[in-house]
Amino acid sequence: MKELKHIIMVLACTLLASCMGDDYDAPNLNEPPYGNKELTETNVLTIKQLKAKYNSTIASNGMEEITEDMQIKGWVTGNDIEGNLYNQFALQDETGAIIISVAQGALYGYLPVGQEVLISLKGLKIGGNGNQGQIGGVYTNKRTGQLQVGRLNRYVWERHYKLIGSVQPGKIEPTVFDVSKISNRQYMAEHCGKLMTLKNVRLKEADGKAVFAPNDRSAEIRANAVNRTLTGISSSKMVIHTNTFADFANQPMPTGSVDITGIFTRYRDTWQILLRSANDIKPIK
Repeated sequence: MKELKHIIMVLACTLLASCMGDDYDAPNLNEPPYGNKELTETNVLTIKQLKAKYNSTIASNGMEEITEDMQIKGWVTGNDIEGNLYNQFALQDETGAIIISVAQGALYGYLPVGQEVLISLKGLKIGGNGNQGQIGGVYTNKRTGQLQVGRLNRYVWERHYKLIGSVQPGKIEPTVFDVSKISNRQYMAEHCGKLMTLKNVRLKEADGKAVFAPNDRSAEIRANAVNRTLTGISSSKMVIHTNTFADFANQPMPTGSVDITGIFTRYRDTWQILLRSANDIKPIK
């Protein structure tokens, strides 16, 4: 009797395996396990075109839902790998850049610098945060009740992007910042959000001990961040903006002349340099 049961079980398993063999497709190990693989490129706008289309919304720090079926495509130039771009990454193409805000940690795990991304925009929100263009979800200001562009729900985000090709870290080189245009509003509008390098400057508060973003109140903290100034440049024009939770927040600022690379965002008429890591500052030898 036991032998008969054993034979029946073997036959059943063989039949089940045969059925699965007909209907089950093995996973494609060459495809990334993230995002919406069904997305195809249709009605792709440049980032410059997108920002121009919603210029009044961004400029007024408003928020608007994107109702048209359109897309953007670009390269990741900065992410949250060391916590300074919190729940954000910077996307850039040949025409401009914009910040994407997602309520998810460790974005760098699948959005490393040099990853090309296609984003389906319909249903997402676009707006301005200090006139900085941003794509995301809805944020309600608790003090005023105003609706603003904020972080996008990660499950919604998962349906709206597709990773393209392999990672190419050197695809986009930083643009050298033109200091002569620091007060030029058109220059700011065209370049805000980009990966840029500021050449041959000094950090004003650097003395070998002062750190980027202390949480001991030895420097002014606003919205969990500290602004550091540069010698010879007004703090109303440009600052280094560091989150107190960044991995390098308590690292001493380098003294001497340096080149600074980062994501150059804006807050109204002030340039805010967001370092991606402490390695974005290079001493001039």
